[in-house]
Amino acid sequence: MGTYVASGDRYDSLEFRTCGRSGLRLPRLSLGLWQNFGGDRSLEGQRRILRRAFDLGVFHFDLANNYGPPPGRAEENFGRILAEDFGPYREELVITTKAGYVMGSGPHLRGGSRKYLLSSLDQSLKRMGLDYVDVFYSHRPDPDTPLEETMLALHHAVVSGRAMYAGISSYAPSLTRRATAIMRDLGTPLIVHQSSYSMLNRWVEDGLLEAAADEGMGMVAFSPLAQGLLTSRYLDGSVPADSRAGIGRPSWRENMLTEEVLGRARALNQIAVERGQTLAQMAVSWVLRDQGPRTVTTALVGASSVEQLEQNLGAVENTDFSEEELRDIDRWAVDSDVNIWWAATASKE
Repeated sequence: MGTYVASGDRYDSLEFRTCGRSGLRLPRLSLGLWQNFGGDRSLEGQRRILRRAFDLGVFHFDLANNYGPPPGRAEENFGRILAEDFGPYREELVITTKAGYVMGSGPHLRGGSRKYLLSSLDQSLKRMGLDYVDVFYSHRPDPDTPLEETMLALHHAVVSGRAMYAGISSYAPSLTRRATAIMRDLGTPLIVHQSSYSMLNRWVEDGLLEAAADEGMGMVAFSPLAQGLLTSRYLDGSVPADSRAGIGRPSWRENMLTEEVLGRARALNQIAVERGQTLAQMAVSWVLRDQGPRTVTTALVGASSVEQLEQNLGAVENTDFSEEELRDIDRWAVDSDVNIWWAATASKE
């Protein structure tokens, strides 16, 4: 594909925001590598998406140790592209990774123990060819490990220089407040919380957005398209062969695609049409809407192609909603049993 030289105007169009009470800034939209960056996808296709994202002002790339398939492959692929294309731009990039979910068999390849988190971080750095990541997250709460041990591991990741900042993901409100108190006492504040949030999965509005704001944390929303349900892919009732439902991704559950959910998506799609947006664009815009101190810092979007990336980025062009639009959306934007992370979120609460 030739030598990559980043666009000179890459910071001109995409707004960025400060992450909580820190100096870290994140673009309003960030690229998540959960899907589409494993061994089942073309490396050159991944390279095109990453190059185009950075050219359009997306400088935050989010990974985890278990992203693939197989687990670890997304970090390996990203590391290769990083070395070949983005070496001169490393200091401009915000690269984040996580540990907590299963990486293999055995008791120390999952959870929140010091052993697992720190050894996983070392392996992530090796796969990506990095000396440090910008944020290292505890990917989920672990009911079998003392919270103090998990937080001490995050603290050590920062003070040892392997991470610039620490964060948590999918922690419920009261556990978030406990975790931030521990980290404040250690002198390494948690600056960011990453959580699932969409029009069909609104659990964060029940105390978590307030907790994050009170504790000075930025909010990163993942899965704003509700696993693809808030796109045009399923509106006609069919299941495309290349969709998550058609492929049968592990993150997909059969009970997600019901007539009731489809009815909500179709009603929301009509509102999006009236706003001059696609359903996917409105779904992302809605997550990023102004909620005062509770406003989400950035939304993580995935992309299987450059075209899909560009369409998703169009969401930031209109994040304003009238009161009437919000009322209409609230009729249909209700929890729809799509929060596949709930069991982890609720643990230790």
